[in-house]
This record gives sequence, C-alpha cells and structure tokens, in this order.
Amino acid sequence: MLSSLIPRSLPPSVPSSPPRTLRSVAIIGAGAAGLAAARELRREGHGVVVFERGAEVGGTWIYNPTVESDPLGLDPERHVTHSSLYASLRTNLPREVMGFLDYPFVVRKNSEDSRRFPGHREVLRYLKDFARDFDLCGMIRLETEVVRLAIEGDGRWSVRSRKVGKDLDGGDHYEEEIYDGVVVCNGHYTEPRIAYIPGIDAWPGQQIHSHNYRVPCPFYDQVVVLIGSAASAHDISRDIAGVAKEVHVAARSAPAGTLVKQPGYDNMWLHSMIESAHEDGTLVFQDGSSAHADVIMHCTGYKYHFPFLDTKGIVTVDDNCVGPLYKHIFPPKLAPGLSFIGLPWKVVPFPLCELQSKWVAGVLSGRVTLPTQIEMMEDIKALHSEMEVNGLPKRYVHNIGNYQFEYDDWLATECGYSAVEEWRKFMYSECGKNKIARPESYRDDWNDDHLVAQAMEDFKKFL
Repeated sequence: MLSSLIPRSLPPSVPSSPPRTLRSVAIIGAGAAGLAAARELRREGHGVVVFERGAEVGGTWIYNPTVESDPLGLDPERHVTHSSLYASLRTNLPREVMGFLDYPFVVRKNSEDSRRFPGHREVLRYLKDFARDFDLCGMIRLETEVVRLAIEGDGRWSVRSRKVGKDLDGGDHYEEEIYDGVVVCNGHYTEPRIAYIPGIDAWPGQQIHSHNYRVPCPFYDQVVVLIGSAASAHDISRDIAGVAKEVHVAARSAPAGTLVKQPGYDNMWLHSMIESAHEDGTLVFQDGSSAHADVIMHCTGYKYHFPFLDTKGIVTVDDNCVGPLYKHIFPPKLAPGLSFIGLPWKVVPFPLCELQSKWVAGVLSGRVTLPTQIEMMEDIKALHSEMEVNGLPKRYVHNIGNYQFEYDDWLATECGYSAVEEWRKFMYSECGKNKIARPESYRDDWNDDHLVAQAMEDFKKFL
C-alpha cells in the first residue's frame, strides 16, 4: 500500500455551528455522477441546474447502437457518440455492491433483469428510478450542451450552453448564465486512448476502438487481435470468439514469452503485447508468435476530456492526469467554485460519486472547510512524489483501486456521514477473487450468500 495515496488526516474541518452559504451551482452531465451531485447539493440547500446534452438521464449507461464515423474515435470533427456500451454488457460487480449507499440496487417491480450481475438496461432503469424518486428531473435541462465554462473576475462561473436536437430553424440557440459554482460530471468513457504499434501505418487491416464495438456479427470469420486486459477486453474477446475465425488477446500485463490458449476456447489465445505490424497484414507479438490479422481492436481505455472548460491553464490534462486536484476533486486555486466528480477508476463508482458529492456540497455551503491552498498543493505534490518513487506513471494518478475504501471512508468522515458498510467491502473483495477463480462464470456462480444476507438486512431501513 502506498502510504501517501491514502487520504491523510488534516485539521478538523467540520465546524460545530457552521454558518451555511447557499449557492447557485451548475452540474455538467446527468449520468450517475451528475445525479448524485444534484441530489446532494440540493439536500445541502443549494440551487442546482444540471446540463445534459443527451435526451435522457443515465450518461454512459444509455445504450446507443450508433457508432462513430471514425472507428478509432480520433477525428475531432466526428459526430461523437457518448456511450461505449456493447449490447451484451453485464455489470462486473454484483448489484448489492454497485448501488448508492441509501438507495439499494435491488430487484424492483419494474425490473426486467433480476440477475445479481445485470445487463446495462437494468442499470439505466435504476438510475432513472433514482432521478424520479428523488425528484431530480425538474433540475435537469436535457438536450442542452455546455460549450464553454469560464471563471469571471468576481470568482463566479460563466456557463455558455446551447440547445441540441430541437432547433427547428437549424440555427444555434445559445444561452449564457452565471453560477457561484460548477461541478463537472461529464464522464470519461468517450475519448479513446490508442496503443502505439511500431509499423502500424503500413499495416493494411482495419483498426477499431472498443468504444465503437456493439455486436460481434461484423467480425464473422475474421482474425481479430484485441489489445487490453481489463473488463472490456475480457468481455468483447469472448463475445467475438463465437463468430470469429481466430481471436488473439495482446496484453501488456502478460509476461514476455506468453502464448496461452484460453481455457474453453479452440480459437482464442493470450499473447504478450504486439511488437510490430507489417505490410503483409502480419502482427508479431513479443512472445515470438505472429498472426495474419484482419482487425485490431484497441480495448485500451479512455482520455479525460473537457473541451468546454476554460481555466486559463490552471487545470490541465497531462498523460491522463487531471490536475492539480486535491483528493481528485478540487483544483486548489479555483476551490471551492470548481470541482470534479467521478474521476477515479478501478472503483465502485456509484457510492464513490455519492460521497464525493456530499463533500462538495458541504464545502460549498461552508459546513465543511478545506485546507489552505498551500496545504492542498503540498498534499498533491506528496501524492505525485510517492507515485514517482514507486515507478507509477502519471496516468495512474486516478487509479485508486488499492485504496478506494480508505478514500471513501475519509470522505464520509469529512462530511459527517457513515463509513462504507463492511459487507460491501468484503463482497467487493470476494467478487474479485471469484473473477480470478471463475473468469467465465463468476457472474452466475458465487459463494458469498452470507454477505448478500447481510446486505439485504441492511437494506431494510431503506426499502
């Protein structure tokens, strides 16, 4: 465990009789992060407007069969499809773990998918239920895209937006408003990251990023090489293996010299990373093997992207590190007026977004105080220094998988909320072990029923 990655104790930050300041706050995005932020900010008493460029709430959990014109997603002029969902996607966490802390993700009357690891439509239904049950919809401006977000001289924020999808005259309809604070919740599963492959410019095959994968049928009888070792690569490789001639998975995490036929498949192999691409269509792997491939699919993650944000260079994205940010949320020079919810990855996202939102709401009202700018910057520097000492690249700064629950509990303490339930932590751990032991069947074969019972007992106070 990296000691400085775990949030450290700071001077007491919750005053006993806090004077509250109620602010006007704009939220960018109505996915899980934006919905959590909207609820917590309103609970704190703030005035809230949520800007959502899509036609419904749910963010990345809205399945869209449309793919982008550029299959790699690199053309800045392309029409952007926000969601990266593929048709067969199921959650890789059980629903008991996934849900918000006080709004259990249980099977409800309107549920069509009662599995513990449900498909994406069930998650979207849950988020829509959340928005409805907490009466959030009246705060949300659908089909409204924020095109510029900039700080004014008085410390408030100018939000310029335009309506999309409903312009009968074909013109742009812009509106500019001023807010005391802005919470950025626009997600980070839209702008693809692409692997570098020596010789790829001369390689004649097709390249695609998993962002533009939906169904396996286009890959019928083809030789497909996937790059990546995370959840999307695992799912998509198995999806495609049912129709493809061959599937080769190239993973940086696989040791050099690795060439392994995947158990249960006659046409799928695990390799170390691609070493080079060649004009005749051949891909050579670091393990010495090769494949004459038709398609390379990059399951290589995404970039943080805030094209609307103008901070005069105060907040930047460098090697996929958004910063400087105190605790992945506040830029010290612009706090508390600007904050980000949902940047950390390899986490249980909904509870994390909920606790981040509680903290932001309390800080904006003055119920919770932040350290000084100097203290926040020192904390950020300490984090980066220890990452460097441990050989971790800057792009891993928001990967908090090894200490996510310590981070969650720190947030909870800061804003006067209960720590994450122990059963939830244990269930997450058991799920991880089960994935390793049963990679093909962990979603339907488990042995943590005692933890499910604890969860359901705990949920009774909310149901």
